[in-house]
This record gives sequence, structure tokens and C-alpha cells, in this order.
Amino acid sequence: MNCHGIEFTLKHAPALDPGYMPLHKFNEAFLKDAKKPLGIAVERAGGQTAVYETFIHGTPDMAKADEYYVDRLVKTVLWMKGGFKVYVRGDEEIYKTLKAAYAPGGSRAFDADFMAGVYERPFEVVLCEELPEEKSSPEAIGRHLDGCRIGFDAGGSDRKVSAVIDGESVFSEEVVWFPKTTEDPDYHFQGIVDAMKTAAAHMPRVDAIGVSSAGIYINNRTMVASLFLKVPKDLFDAKVKDIYLRAAKEIGDVPIVVCNDGDVSALAGAMSLDDNNVLGIAMGTSEAVGYVDANGNITGWLNELAFVPVDANPGAMVDEWSGDIGCGVKYFSQDSVIKLAPAAGIELDEKLSPAEKLKVVQKLMEDGDKRAAAIYESIGVYLAHALAFYYDMYEYKHVLLLGRVMSGKGGDLILDTCKAVMADEYPEIAKKINPTLPDEKFRRVGQSAAAASLPEIK
Repeated sequence: MNCHGIEFTLKHAPALDPGYMPLHKFNEAFLKDAKKPLGIAVERAGGQTAVYETFIHGTPDMAKADEYYVDRLVKTVLWMKGGFKVYVRGDEEIYKTLKAAYAPGGSRAFDADFMAGVYERPFEVVLCEELPEEKSSPEAIGRHLDGCRIGFDAGGSDRKVSAVIDGESVFSEEVVWFPKTTEDPDYHFQGIVDAMKTAAAHMPRVDAIGVSSAGIYINNRTMVASLFLKVPKDLFDAKVKDIYLRAAKEIGDVPIVVCNDGDVSALAGAMSLDDNNVLGIAMGTSEAVGYVDANGNITGWLNELAFVPVDANPGAMVDEWSGDIGCGVKYFSQDSVIKLAPAAGIELDEKLSPAEKLKVVQKLMEDGDKRAAAIYESIGVYLAHALAFYYDMYEYKHVLLLGRVMSGKGGDLILDTCKAVMADEYPEIAKKINPTLPDEKFRRVGQSAAAASLPEIK
């Protein structure tokens, strides 16, 4: 395979996507002969900074490869850890290319606008002689089981709430709602308050409230969340940013912690495995990811791997939202199943919703259809290469695979294929990691029960 003049080989390619070029393989091959030092740092909230010392070729004939490598690296760091300021040290041409890419109208203008919104700061790319120091503030969070707690899990199609007393769930409820299609934020607020009050009615008092919700949360405030997709910007700022804090006040003056649902999934996994260093990947509507580090802490990183590139193929599918190609969402969500169906010879009715299309393929898989099996095998190959890439980023020990795409026979085949490919193509990494599906213990812990453990009662 050849990408921007960089040659690399691939032992295992997805049968239904022969043009797939794992970005991990490109990076490995690129760095073999790269000798010119380059420093990249990305600053996020509270002065926290991620620093990456790397290398480029720095020669005119390799300029395109250098630009491509750094473009993918910076995008990866931004969506993994978050940030509003990129520092470049060691190459002025690379700096100029990045500055143009993240300027209005540039190739990464979407990313710059998104990050500026999350951190409420203008997005910058700066050239420097010395990089700032690495700084992070991981938080010990969750696993608090004492007292009377509410755990609320805000999903896109249903909301779940648990009443938990000293670690035991005494009440759970699941209610269908329609947050993604509703413009009025009072609808969301009332749904959240109703759920919390229902749980509160099953306990003598409420000592703390934990919330698991899709989206990006900083200091318990909603910065970006698909649950409030239809809410106009002015109402979002006025009523959504502090929606969970306002809802908690309706219950009482108690501590509340709001976390991304991916991080809470990883926490639930860590609690069920009774171990740390867990990467949780949920493959559903999108690719939702969370991480609990080796010390059992939540990192405060974005972990939005749906927008992290995994495929270097210039003909890779475009993500409609960001406008970029080769991003995780098209490989580890229902979009991947739908994307691969035509290559497998499966025609899906265009009138069906994406979730309904996934169900069609799942039914074929349950019935033993070999075409459906080819889809799940290809996703398993994607996953093996991506887990090697993610290992470079996280050095995780366990990876918990969740979501609708991982359910049933299809999920088992994805996992089996992934393990086999990793053992052959990445044997050293395969020895160090444990990819797994949720077990009954995880299901008992549950998302809303894990959310209940988030706040510490002081």
C-alpha cells in the first residue's frame, strides 16, 4: 500500500473494503525514516496541556507526507483530549499549513469552530520555540456507594433512572422520550426532573445525584450534546448549559456530578471487572468512547473517537457532520454496517431509518446469512487495526465493547475476528489487552447505577 509516498504492507484487510488503509500502519511506516524533531502541544481547559514529541522527514520530496501525518496527528489529539490552542515547534512550514487548515474556510474549520464552542475560547495555532509543559488533572470519580443516591442516564431514545441505597439499586425505571427531535428545552428539563423525583420517592432522602449523558460536559455544564440537537442556540445558552444543575436544585441542595456517558460506561466496566485502565467503546448511532485510567480516574479528555481518523485511504467515506474522511464513526457504528451492506450484496430499503437498517442485517445474521457475516467480519478487521492505534493513545488494559452493533451473533463475530487479526498482525499488543463484551455483572451494575456512584458525599 502507498499513501503520500509512504509504503506499508497489510496482512489482514477487510474483505468488503479492500481499499482500507489503517492509519496506524501509515504512522508506523512514516516514522521509520522520519528524523527531523517536531513538537506539538494542545492546550485545553484550566491550562491542561497534551504534549507530543514526534518526527517528520523535513525534505521537499516528503512535504506532502509530512503535512498529512501532522494533520492527522493534531486532529487525533484534538478529538481525543480536546483543546483550543495548538502549539507548533520545529518547522515553520508545518505551522503555516496547520494555521491555514484551522482558519475560517480552511480544511479543519469545522474542528476549530467546534473546539472554540466547547471551551468558549477562540481557536489558535501558534509557532513557538519552547512547548508548554504537559499538564493534566485526572479526577478520582465514582465508586461511591454510601447513602441514598439518584443515578440518571440520559439516552437518545429512552431515559433511565435508579434509586440506590448503600450500593444496592432499590428502584429502576426506563421511560421512552424524544430529546433529539424536540426544540423546547423545557421538555428536556421536565423529563429530567420527573425522573429524579420518581427515584427520590423510593428513598427516605437524597444525598447525591449522578448523571450520565451523551455529550461534552465541563464543570457539570453542557457544552455540546446531541440530546439537545434541535434546541435553538439562544435557548441552549439560557436553559441547556446548566440544565442538570437546575434540575438537581428541584430535588434539594445536594452534590451533583455530570459525566459523559462513555466515561460512565467505562466506569461501570471498571466496577464490574474490579480493575482499572478500561477503554469503553459503544457502537450504536455513533462511536461513543470513555476511559478510566490506570488509577481509576476520569481524565477530563473528550474521548470523541468518532471524529478521530482511522483510515488513510483517500477514497474513504465522508462523515457528513465534520466533512472529513476516514473517521471512526463510519467504521464503529451502525453507519459501518449500512456502508458495507451493498458490498456484501445486501440491498437495504432507503425508506428505513439507520436503526431499522441495522435490524435487517442483524436478523439476517441471526438466520445464518453469510453476507451479513461478511459485514461483521470486516468490522472485526477494522476494529483490530483501530485497537492497535488506540493502544498507542491510551495504553489501556481492558476494552469493553458495547452498543447495538455489538449485540447478538454479529457482536460475537466482530470480537472473534478482532482477536484473531490482532494475534496475527499485532501480537505484542494482543498479549497486553483484553477485548471483552459486557457480562451479567456489568449489566447488574448498569449505567444509571454507576452514574449514582459519581458524586462524593462530604
